[in-house]
Amino acid sequence: GTCVNVGCVPKKVMWNAASISETLHDMHHYGFSGYESGAVRFDWGFIQRSRDAYIERLNDIYDRNMINSGVTRLTGKASLAQSDNDGVDDGGVKVIVTPIGNSGGGQQSDQLMQQQQQHQTIKAKHILLATGGYPEMPQGTDGSIPRHAISSDGFFELETLPRRAVVVGAGYIAVELAGVLQALGTETSLVVRKERALRNFDDMISETLDTEMERHGITIFRNTNGVSKISLDDQTALKTVVLNNGEVIKDVDVVIMAAGRRPAVESLNLKNVGVKQKDGEYISVNEYSETNIDGVYAVGDVCGNVELTPMAIAAGRRLADRLFGHPSLQNAKVSYQNVPTVVFSHPPIGTIGLTEKEAIKKYGEENIKVYKSKFSNLYYGPWKVDPSEKPKTAMKLVCAGTNEQVVGLHVIGMGADEMLQGFGIAMKMGATKADFDSCVAIHPTAAEEFVTMFPWGLGSQESGAKVSPLNGAASPEPELKK
Repeated sequence: GTCVNVGCVPKKVMWNAASISETLHDMHHYGFSGYESGAVRFDWGFIQRSRDAYIERLNDIYDRNMINSGVTRLTGKASLAQSDNDGVDDGGVKVIVTPIGNSGGGQQSDQLMQQQQQHQTIKAKHILLATGGYPEMPQGTDGSIPRHAISSDGFFELETLPRRAVVVGAGYIAVELAGVLQALGTETSLVVRKERALRNFDDMISETLDTEMERHGITIFRNTNGVSKISLDDQTALKTVVLNNGEVIKDVDVVIMAAGRRPAVESLNLKNVGVKQKDGEYISVNEYSETNIDGVYAVGDVCGNVELTPMAIAAGRRLADRLFGHPSLQNAKVSYQNVPTVVFSHPPIGTIGLTEKEAIKKYGEENIKVYKSKFSNLYYGPWKVDPSEKPKTAMKLVCAGTNEQVVGLHVIGMGADEMLQGFGIAMKMGATKADFDSCVAIHPTAAEEFVTMFPWGLGSQESGAKVSPLNGAASPEPELKK
């Protein structure tokens, strides 16, 4: 799927490389020298080969796991079809698998051609659609964008570090790729349709990221309404990007379009078997991952609910629990609320639950209380620069109701990615501000700010826990076997 091959995993490898580059750039603040001498060099080809070898090993591991689990694998392109109600086949939906493959000629090629003229028909009690999505490529005003730009998939095919790159998009993929390229030495521009990137995130997040991206040297083209066209100079192989607001970006090596994704449903033949779809051609499912056709289910990006790999895994697990698990799991379903999300931008972002605006809209402004903090990570403490020039970490707790339940948690700054998971558990269990205050801080860390956030002890002393941890209460004890 996307995550392992052209998504989360190789992206994190490149983010790690970019983070090392930033550390090397900062090392003189800790007494290390040599960076300015040019002794430190970055080899894009080296990390590309190492990254791709790692991805290949992961594919081999998944392949062995499938084999060891006794899964029958059919390689080909699948589509749905109506079964015949002829007394032999009892109707419903079946899967037609058309083999595909590459060959280099000869007898084996002839055999493959014969196989490709055939197809397999599979009938099953349960059919799961989990085909994911793919990057959307706009055409532009003259159809030139697909000819001269690459998608996020194409980023992982680059064999050299671009000298100058343009990244188009305002979502997390765009800001992640722009951050990686800039940190590794590419002169990077980010093109957004409106005022800034990550507009659907909490304002504190998008505003802080905007400031930090510019501080890192990324040029942001705002209110562009997207790209109009791209032209190529045949002599220099450089591109000129014309934006819809009239601005022009010249002498560009690579243009990366990260302007959205679409569900991979074109070949599934959904309409002919009656599977309902919603806006964007996503498959429509209920809370149990069921389509409107009995025995046909869908999970993951193809549904367009929360397009994150762990979300698809969670949905798949709950579906498997319900269909094949213990009778106590017959009503198992996944929750799409309070899903922890991390953006591997520079700096990284973590967010759970509602933004401040969403909380006000849902519960009313009179029922919302917001706690905020902004500070420089201790990492920047020894730096002999003006405090205003030090990168900032920003945090926010959005609380609702008289019990001040935490309905939104947002952080941007060093370490945000690794601090979020535990807070996700707490919020799923209905943690309140008082619960956060009752937790002893881990010092010195950035995460401690969430449990020491000022003011404390002034709100309602109510806990969201089954056994309250407030006011020095003893921790709950496990229920032991009798």
